[in-house]
Amino acid sequence: MTSSTVLIASAVCGYLCGSLPFGYWAGRLRGIDIRQHGSGNIGATNVIRVLGKPIGIPVFLLDMMKGWLPVFLAAKWMTATGAESEMISTAKVIGGFSAVLGHMYTFWLSFKGGKGIATTAGVLLGMSLAGFFGGWAAWLVVFFASKYVSLASIAAALAVPSSMALLMWREGKWDAVMLTFGIVVMVLAIWKHRSNIQRLIAGTENRAGAKKQPAA
Repeated sequence: MTSSTVLIASAVCGYLCGSLPFGYWAGRLRGIDIRQHGSGNIGATNVIRVLGKPIGIPVFLLDMMKGWLPVFLAAKWMTATGAESEMISTAKVIGGFSAVLGHMYTFWLSFKGGKGIATTAGVLLGMSLAGFFGGWAAWLVVFFASKYVSLASIAAALAVPSSMALLMWREGKWDAVMLTFGIVVMVLAIWKHRSNIQRLIAGTENRAGAKKQPAA
């Protein structure tokens, strides 16, 4: 494949992988529409809240995998063309970003999906370990301090580009493509949490542990 073909294939593969609504399908297997329960989100957090950890954790891992796989494949395809490192980074970013968009705007559900946190974590796992561990560290600290999953997710979104920039600064090696990806994903994640931000300000956001059972 040529470099341009790889970029197109990475975008298509990323979107198709990201669009797989595992949370929604998990709810259907239990006879409910997850969008009508809890926060109404198809992501792993709401699945855990409504259906429990035995179902929610596999959904979380699958949502991560659908972010990691397009990045892995994009890098493998572009490397096979003999391209330079910048083109490999570009292919990884295109594949990963398309996966995040696929999760947020899945065609399976009329282009209404989740908030992309788990999928973004999978993308970062295959693209930037600094962003991955920086985001997770921020998530854990804020979550255990506040018990708000949404606030922890927002903190993680802010930490991703910050961690990437810090590592690039320390190494003296800047990757504009990767850093731009981190910033764009941060903005998208915060935008998708705008309703949570409103509830946090109003003091009506649910804390972790407040499990809501599906209606009979």
